[in-house]
Amino acid sequence: MNKYNETFGIDISKAVFDCYGSIQGHLQFKNDETGFRKFQKMLSKDSLVVMEATGYYHYRFAQFLHHKSIAVSVVNPLSIKRFIQMKLSKVKTDKSDAKAICEYGLTQEVGLYTALTDVQSECLQLFRLLDSFIKKRTASKNKIHGEEVLGVPSSWVYRSLVRNKKHLDKEIKGIEAKLLSLVKQDQQNQLTLLQSIPGLGLKTALFLIVITDGFKKFETASQLCSYVGITPTIRESGSSVRVRARISKVGNRKLRNLLFLCSFTACKHNKGCRDIYERIVNKGKSKKLALIAVSNKLLKQAFAIAKSGHPYDPTFASVLKIN
Repeated sequence: MNKYNETFGIDISKAVFDCYGSIQGHLQFKNDETGFRKFQKMLSKDSLVVMEATGYYHYRFAQFLHHKSIAVSVVNPLSIKRFIQMKLSKVKTDKSDAKAICEYGLTQEVGLYTALTDVQSECLQLFRLLDSFIKKRTASKNKIHGEEVLGVPSSWVYRSLVRNKKHLDKEIKGIEAKLLSLVKQDQQNQLTLLQSIPGLGLKTALFLIVITDGFKKFETASQLCSYVGITPTIRESGSSVRVRARISKVGNRKLRNLLFLCSFTACKHNKGCRDIYERIVNKGKSKKLALIAVSNKLLKQAFAIAKSGHPYDPTFASVLKIN
């Protein structure tokens, strides 16, 4: 049992949100300010509201509740999914999901939501847009290459693709400049510290600061590694099942990809990363596995340096051993 008088599970969608209270049962409200206020009025004292992280839909409601000093927890949807599967539930409706989320909040230890500042919120929006534009630019590059291979049978199509790529280049450059200016407002010192790590680029440093709220969201480096999804998963059972260890991939895909790209440079110019890379390769392991280990090491270095407030120093080993 948790310490709250009543726990509410929320299943939120575009138009409405279904609510299941451990005492009041099922309720439904509109997913807007009016619905939020009606829900707030019927809350009992010392209530806990638990909801899934569902992109755009949960954010506004979670921010509203937090600003009203109501205990709210935003849970990874995968955790809820596994919880429902464990119960062998055969019913899948908004009402049943709200009840399952309520039961999850009653039986599991859940962390409380920390509201984003206006700057953090804008940075996250910019990163989402940046990621979308980068994907579109990559698609445009591939199409341009395809047209060139065909011998450009339609010059109009080719010119249109080139114009589209130039437009995306301009937009991406503008977004990156805006992101840099916003992060410098709040976290200039931390940005400088992270860039002192050989192999860690500006874009990765920016992204790390934004998604970790200046590394305040995580108490240990292992928690951060688990969030990113570069911790190994091991599958063994008895003497017959021996599946090769792999990264979990349950985490932030964008940051994981950025760190992997950084690992190529880090294993050449970062002493700690280079030592790990050479040790793993010399054992006969694959280079890809070694680069994943380098990504993990980079993340731990970033966490240690951000928490300690000291720039990277390869001779100062204690700075790099914060777990």
